[in-house]
Amino acid sequence: MSVADFAFYVFGLIILISGLLTVVSKNPVHSVLWLIAAFIGATGIFVLLGAEFIAMLLMIVYVGAVAVLFLFVVMMLDVDFAALKAQMAEYVPIALLIGVILLMELGMIFGVWQFSDGAEAARAAITPALGEVENTAALGQIIYDDYILLFQLAGLILLVAMIGAIVLTLRHRPNIKRQNVIEQMHRDPAKSMEMKDIKPGQGL
Repeated sequence: MSVADFAFYVFGLIILISGLLTVVSKNPVHSVLWLIAAFIGATGIFVLLGAEFIAMLLMIVYVGAVAVLFLFVVMMLDVDFAALKAQMAEYVPIALLIGVILLMELGMIFGVWQFSDGAEAARAAITPALGEVENTAALGQIIYDDYILLFQLAGLILLVAMIGAIVLTLRHRPNIKRQNVIEQMHRDPAKSMEMKDIKPGQGL
């Protein structure tokens, strides 16, 4: 067994154990920490596959931003874990039923899985040869050259979704002081500060 094979099994075992503990952990903080461990294991798998760019994206975006954001949100929320655990017992039968159905569907899918004869040729027609171009350059060529329109449309859809979420959650309450940017930009510096001559002993 080579070092790459040993590392593959180690990272795969980390992903499986971390994914299982992410689901079954009773403490949400521990679940987020195990999720971070699963991301780190997936990063190692991508490095072994030669996709260093995807591995760094997974580490920086998911581990460095998303998972840490989850951790801060879970730690800052005032969640009553005792009441949450009491309510979880009511939904265990439904969760087990859904899990059994999903396992049956996955078993049916993998039981009849067949590779198409032209799958490898279709995949090779999209991506350039790895011996000619590095994977990061190949990814940039595919996204920003071959499929630039689809990439921009996907970004536009995400932008519209973000604006829609902001508009739907925006609430104007009358008793809250808000910042008037235009008034601040046009203020007179001579009137912004006023000097007071306080005599000794009188106080403010």
